[in-house]
Order: sequence, then structure tokens, then C-alpha cells
Amino acid sequence: MALAACAEAQFAAQTAKAIQQPSAKTQGYYKVGDPYEIKGVWYYPTVDYSYTETGIASWYGPGFHGKLTANGEIYDENDLTAAHRTLPMPSLVRVTNLENGRALVVRVNDRGPFAHGRIIDLSRRSAQLLGIEQRGTAKVKVDILPVESQRLAEAAKQGTLIATA
Repeated sequence: MALAACAEAQFAAQTAKAIQQPSAKTQGYYKVGDPYEIKGVWYYPTVDYSYTETGIASWYGPGFHGKLTANGEIYDENDLTAAHRTLPMPSLVRVTNLENGRALVVRVNDRGPFAHGRIIDLSRRSAQLLGIEQRGTAKVKVDILPVESQRLAEAAKQGTLIATA
């Protein structure tokens, strides 16, 4: 029971960190987006607060650090963020590494991954915390956090979401 309570406290702390306070560093905006094509494959962004999927996660970092994400933020490989092909930006998802049991809440703020068979691209820091950085990929389960994602979307629509600390 104590372990479960500790895990819930850590989960709540991670969620609170993912919804960050205003800063002059960078500001993203709410975006679902239109269907788009990458390498001959069509993707259809949608609002899906029941999303859950198991598959392969990878991470991205140095080549994208400091560049704009799909929702207008400046990408920081040290933030707890991720890229997803179709979920609204921003949204919060719980990523569970099925190989070691570690779980982390990250904020979706970019599009990707576009490598075959991958379902989410994590920031370098997220990959480190989940124990994925060294191998590069891992089998994960991704679950959207519906209530938290809806709150985050509303904040972003009102211009009160800031992407980085």
C-alpha cells in the first residue's frame, strides 16, 4: 500500500511539472492540425482522449535542440516532452517502459516519430528517466491523461501555457 501511495505521489508531481508556469523563453499554442503525408504515409491528427497504445518508443535530441516544434515551442531535449503523430498538442501522456517498469508523464508538443513501427519519440531527458537512452528504443505503453490533457488544451487555447521552465 505504501508503495502504491508513493507511486501516486510521484505521478502527481510529474504531472504538475509537465504543466509549467509562464516564462519568456518560448510559448507554444494548441494544435490538432490537418491530415499530412510523410514518406508516402498519411496521418490524421485527432482529439482522442481515450488513446492508449503499446509499441516502440525512441528518442530525439541533439539535432533538434533549439529548433521549433510542430506547435511553435522551442524544443529543449532536457524537458519532459515527446512527439506523437496524431495526438493534440499539447497533451499529457503516461509512458510506461514495459522492459523495466518505469513510468513518466510527458507533454506532447511535436509531431513524429516517422520511423516505421515507432509510436512515440521522447526527448532525451524523458528517455534517460525511462531507461531508454542507451539502447535507443524500448517497448512502451502510452496512455493519454484525459482530464489533465483537456485542462492543458484549454490553458493553451487561452494563451496561458508556456512550454519550458
